[in-house]
Parts: sequence; C-alpha cells; structure tokens
Amino acid sequence: MKNSKLSVKSFIKQLNSKKYLKNKESILSEGIRIYKEDFNIENVDYIESLEDTDNKVDNIIAHENLKHLLDSTSSCQISDALGKLTGRNGVLKDIKSINGKRAYGRVVTSKTNSDDWGTSLLAIDQAKKGNVIFILSSGESSAIWGELTSTCSSKKGLAGTVIVGATRDIDLLLGSDYPVFATETVPNAGNPIGLGDVNVNLRIQEDMVRPGDFVFADNTGVVLIPQELFQEVMIETLKIKISESKIISQIKDGKPLSKIIGLR
Repeated sequence: MKNSKLSVKSFIKQLNSKKYLKNKESILSEGIRIYKEDFNIENVDYIESLEDTDNKVDNIIAHENLKHLLDSTSSCQISDALGKLTGRNGVLKDIKSINGKRAYGRVVTSKTNSDDWGTSLLAIDQAKKGNVIFILSSGESSAIWGELTSTCSSKKGLAGTVIVGATRDIDLLLGSDYPVFATETVPNAGNPIGLGDVNVNLRIQEDMVRPGDFVFADNTGVVLIPQELFQEVMIETLKIKISESKIISQIKDGKPLSKIIGLR
C-alpha cells in the first residue's frame, strides 16, 4: 500500500477537526481528542472489506487515521508504548532487515524445516492483501525464502515477510520493494516439499506469535503486538509521538534535553 505520511502537526490538526465520531468513545491527551475506534485492529485490513460496510465514511476515516500513524511511526515508538503498557518491549531479537524496507500487518504464520521452502508457498496462498508472512524455520541453514517467493508475495499485495531462519538472493532482494527480514542469509536452499504447518502458534524466544497478531518491522528491529493489545498500543504510540514532537520543538528552541526530561 502507498505510504500516507503526515507531519505530527498535520495529523493532530486532522484528529482535532473530526466530527463524525463526536458521540463515540474518546480520550483527551495533551489537548488532543483521540477516538478509540480509529485504532481498532480491524481497520488494518479495512480496505479489503470496503464494499461490504454500511458505514463507509466512518470506516474510511478511521482506517486513514490508523494508516497515517503506522506510516509515520517507528519500531522504537511502538516498543516504548508496549513497554509502558505491559512492561515488555515486544522486540523479536536477531531479526534484521534485508533490504531496508519497512513492513507492518497482521501475520500469517508458518512453521517449517529449512529443507522445505514449499511451506512458504502454502503460507503465501493463504495470506490476504496486507498480511505479513511470519516463518519459523528449524534445522540446518538452508534458505526458505528468496527472489521467487518475494515476487509472488509482492504480486499478491502482501506487506512483507519476517523469517526466523534464512533467506537468499540478497543481491536481487536489495533491488526489490518487497520487505524481507531474516535472522541469516545463505546461498543454498532446500526443496519445495510443503510438509510444514500454516497458521499455527509459533514460540519465538519468550514470545508466542499467533495468527492475526500484528508485526511492525523497520531498519531498527521487529516488534510484535498481541492482537488484543493493538488498540491500546496504537493509542499509546500516538501519545508518545505527540510528546516527542513537543520535546523536539523545545530542543530546537534551545532548551537542554536534560532539563526537558527533568534531570535538572
């Protein structure tokens, strides 16, 4: 999907000018009216159900506000929000960006052996536009992702792929707009067998990645948001963006950061 970045100032102006949800549940944060419905996880894939809704105006605006936030935030701000709400940062360690692209979306999970890249194809087949493929690969270091799978996923409109395991074709992926994240890279691959599992829970370090959970990935890292916490995390992320924007303005005005944050 095309990015819809807004400056924090423009985004705040848009939020404050809204009237369509005046009777809906909202909170006031630093003078900014935030409508909770804008940040429901269902709005992530709202575009897919645009023709089926009876409340198009409300849902379009809600979807756009969430998309504006996601397109302009970072894994750092989302991790900070998670930490403030839960005490855990949500970071999935050792997973790195392969080609410098960012990705976010609800996950379709896949569990396979590194000798079997066919299961990656089954995950692609089950994924919908805007989904992120999340693969856990075990066994020897063979790639279960590469140019062919990225091309298929891009054609289908998927948002990106995150792999606890290996990918290959790096020189080609570097020239691709399709985001890929992995823990390692190798030149060799297994076979398209297709004996793994799709849409199952994955134990990744201390976290459980479930089908439908939300992943946000950029050059800094990969953050997992449990689906039931998504709305709270997004609202907290917006609060952090507003707060940091004000801090940056104060720094530009010459005020020391140590004084702004209360160290002196």
